[in-house]
Amino acid sequence: MRKILLLLVLLVTSCASQPAASQRVAEVTAPVETSMQMLPEILNSPTAVSEATATARPSQAPSASPTVRTTPTETPLPPLELPTPLDNPPALQAWDGEPTYPGDSKTGYFFRVKYDPEIWALTTDSYGYPAIGHRGIEYCVIAPAIGHGLPANMNVDHDVRRIGAVEYEINTAYLSGVRQFVTYLGGDTNIYTGFEVTFDTEPDLCLKEAEVVLGTLTSVQITKATPLP
Repeated sequence: MRKILLLLVLLVTSCASQPAASQRVAEVTAPVETSMQMLPEILNSPTAVSEATATARPSQAPSASPTVRTTPTETPLPPLELPTPLDNPPALQAWDGEPTYPGDSKTGYFFRVKYDPEIWALTTDSYGYPAIGHRGIEYCVIAPAIGHGLPANMNVDHDVRRIGAVEYEINTAYLSGVRQFVTYLGGDTNIYTGFEVTFDTEPDLCLKEAEVVLGTLTSVQITKATPLP
């Protein structure tokens, strides 16, 4: 009899607990079903899509446009203003100046070259330094110079040649195969100096005339140097 009563108590307890368990299952399932029903609405929302995209993939700043560097067009300088030739010029006129390599020169000496004043005129170059300009060839100029660096796109031919009594180191600079200028480095036992010959048109004639002048290079004591006008 006691066994039968115990079985009845267990049966009643089991039946009483089933609704509570079903209710808990329903409570757990309800949010899942509700969220599944709302999912199409979330996906169809533009705001939600953009937020989801922003979360899934971080935004990237737009790449800056490449900087285009332009090279300004070089404006050629005007030709040098040359003094009027003298009525009765001397056969040759002296141009004296400080050697451009004082460390390789003796103290108390200047360089001296001689030029025909009917062909050349003593003046100043575009930078204000003494130079001689050709009267018949515009932009043909001889000016004192020292060695300097060149742009990477320029090529230089090196040569050693005797002009008159002077052995010169000659450097010819090219840009795209076109001669730009020529430097001459040389001297005697007292001075070592450099000259740069620049030109625009008629480079062959300009260099030929310039080498006539450079072939006269010698040194002179400062006390006997011809003063600049």
